Amino acid sequence: MAGGKRSNGEGSVYQRKDGMWIGAAYVLTTTGHRKRVTVSATTESEAWKKLRKKIADSDAGIPVAAETWTLESYLKYWMSTVAATKRPRTIEGYGVVVRRHLVPNLGTKRLHRLTAQEVRTFITRLRNDCRCCAEKIDANRPKDAQRCCAKGKCCKAVLSDRTIQQIHAVLRNALAHAMREEVITRNVARLVQVKSPRYDVNRGLTADQAKALLKAADKDRLKALYVLALYLGMRRGELLGLRWKDIDWDKWDEPCAEHADEFCEDCAEQHAPSLQIRQTLQRVGTKLVFVPPKTDRSERVMPLPLLVAWALVDHWDGQDDEAEAAGDRWEESGLIFATVLGGPIDPTYLRSSWYPIRKRAGLDNVRFHDIRHSCVTLLLRLGVPPHIVRDIVGHSNIEVTMMIYAAVSLEDKREALKRLTDELG
Repeated sequence: MAGGKRSNGEGSVYQRKDGMWIGAAYVLTTTGHRKRVTVSATTESEAWKKLRKKIADSDAGIPVAAETWTLESYLKYWMSTVAATKRPRTIEGYGVVVRRHLVPNLGTKRLHRLTAQEVRTFITRLRNDCRCCAEKIDANRPKDAQRCCAKGKCCKAVLSDRTIQQIHAVLRNALAHAMREEVITRNVARLVQVKSPRYDVNRGLTADQAKALLKAADKDRLKALYVLALYLGMRRGELLGLRWKDIDWDKWDEPCAEHADEFCEDCAEQHAPSLQIRQTLQRVGTKLVFVPPKTDRSERVMPLPLLVAWALVDHWDGQDDEAEAAGDRWEESGLIFATVLGGPIDPTYLRSSWYPIRKRAGLDNVRFHDIRHSCVTLLLRLGVPPHIVRDIVGHSNIEVTMMIYAAVSLEDKREALKRLTDELG
């Protein structure tokens, strides 16, 4: 640079032996201290341009990264510190995304140099590339089982929109934390939009189908579980994590003054037992773990209708018989819905009870979770206010409750239009 002596903080530019021009200056870092940084260019003027941009950003209070993290090293740090405070299933899901998608594709990128274009290219590749080919899944299969890229016939097994949304969300959350720790100055993942998945909302069962389900479950040892699922809209993990001590039976069977020692159904209804959801059972890896309910609203207290209370009483009697039959092999877990030896029921294995029941009821394509949707739909159709339905089933907000009911049937549309034509003549 021609002219007199440069002032402090202006930096300097020099040419290396290989012909590249290097600019150097002390600028503000994310730790709050100043650090010597360098830029490179093929010409002196370009080097000065880049250097002045660094200095201008520093003067404007925009710091540079203090550490040269790669995305892989930062994700490992983030998983061990921040993500480790999440729910077990959430941690497990984050780990799968990091190991299978983020590290193999973006792990070597410098964290502070990661660009929105690189993230967008990564997302586009996930959306279009066959997983068998990209992850060499087919190539690692035995020769007689290969059927895709290893044989030159791509199966086009691309990731779903929902999976791509989850991958993008994990990257966005990790970079957001890096910003809060002032490791980077912006979250480039937020600059990349991903397609929102379309959810096929199943409204669940009709009243007749629900009755058929209860009839099909009448002789099953877990009949009370299906009664609770249908009448209270409980989640699978909530049902399997329910304990006898979570039910308050006080005063339910007390005789009233009017009927002396006789059982009075009206009084029993008035002093109905209540149920409190305090935990949920999940499979995480190879272990079954009890965790707090999904959201704050999920931790709720509900009165039990008489029909549900009697179903639980019958189930209690049946469990006593199973404990007696098991003898010393009985595991006293305190769970309402347990195995024949008293231990927790693996959520995955619940299907061994559910599949035969739904087949007997003629509901072959219905998922267990659709029973929960059925509770929401039936209550709303009976005119129960949405905010009460929300609190019964433990939705985080009322929008979730109404989304389940939003998938109207052809009969609903026909009825609505008929009412309109009747009104307008």
